[in-house]
Amino acid sequence: MSYSIAEIAAALGLTAEGDTDIIVSGVNEPALASETEIALAMKPDFAAQIPEGAARVAMLWEGADWRAMGLAAALLAKRPRHALSGLSAMMDPGQGWGEGLHPSAVVDPSAEIGEGVSIGPLAVIGAGVRLGDGTVVGPHCTIGAWTEIGPNALLHAGVMIGPRLRIGARFIAQMGAVIGGDGFSYVTPEPSGVEKVRSTLGRESDAEAQAWARIHSLGGVEIGDDVEVGSNTCIDRGTVRATRIGDGTKIDNLVQVGHNVEIGRNCLLCGQAGIAGSARIGDNVVLGGKAGVVDNIFVGDRVIAGAASVVMSNVPAGRAVLGYPATKMDSSIESYKALRRLPRLLRDVAALKKAVPKERGDG
Repeated sequence: MSYSIAEIAAALGLTAEGDTDIIVSGVNEPALASETEIALAMKPDFAAQIPEGAARVAMLWEGADWRAMGLAAALLAKRPRHALSGLSAMMDPGQGWGEGLHPSAVVDPSAEIGEGVSIGPLAVIGAGVRLGDGTVVGPHCTIGAWTEIGPNALLHAGVMIGPRLRIGARFIAQMGAVIGGDGFSYVTPEPSGVEKVRSTLGRESDAEAQAWARIHSLGGVEIGDDVEVGSNTCIDRGTVRATRIGDGTKIDNLVQVGHNVEIGRNCLLCGQAGIAGSARIGDNVVLGGKAGVVDNIFVGDRVIAGAASVVMSNVPAGRAVLGYPATKMDSSIESYKALRRLPRLLRDVAALKKAVPKERGDG
């Protein structure tokens, strides 16, 4: 994967200055970059580390004085981190899996396999599966019967996809993702203690011990185009209707998406976020790491929930929330500040109590 600086600039729409015939074959941090790598110095703090490495070329911001940094050439971008998206794609050597069908893979004769599909060792493709052109199925992947996956998808090793699902184009699933497992749905013959606590806020929690009856998941999962799912993330199928993930949504590792959840377009779900059953998430929503959303509520478009927030009620569009329970971010921070002041406040109150003489009775 070697390119000249001129080729990279033309492909990514960047400005190239200096010796644009220099050939590079990778990228690295400024202090670690070799002569054949581009130093990723996307802000002045990083650029200060360039002399510690051997890079001749760097990715810099517009207007950067690259000559003063001792470089032979530079790639200049209005938003260097965004330019890194395209540059990293150019430099990605891929997974190294061979093309075509590996001899150890098991593919049902009724499956429809598109042009240029790669199916790796020990993969299992069920009956009636449809794989779009250019899709790559890594080693040890399983795709359940009658599932449809669009073109140019990439399933890394060990991905498990259940039956009767619909997944769009350019889907990416990292190692160990599980899509289409049954939802966590159970019910008791009579109202359970959990139901009583929820309706009475704990004032009435007595309930006879009962066995849990399983509600089977008859719905599927529908995933739009350009969706990515991280390692060990689980997306449960719906109870009757499908769990839905909108176009362009990106899901990190160890995220739980419960049954019947609906997630809009271009959302970002960070590591260990959890969304309980039947919650609805709007477009362009960001859930920080370990954020949680309770069941059957709606989170509006463009909401940002900070790390470890627990969203327990509907959130209007455009709001930033934080805390447990999640409230407006500025209010949550004020409450946190007040909480930190409590020990000092209690000491002050105790001192005042000692300073005030006790009232004496008339006796």
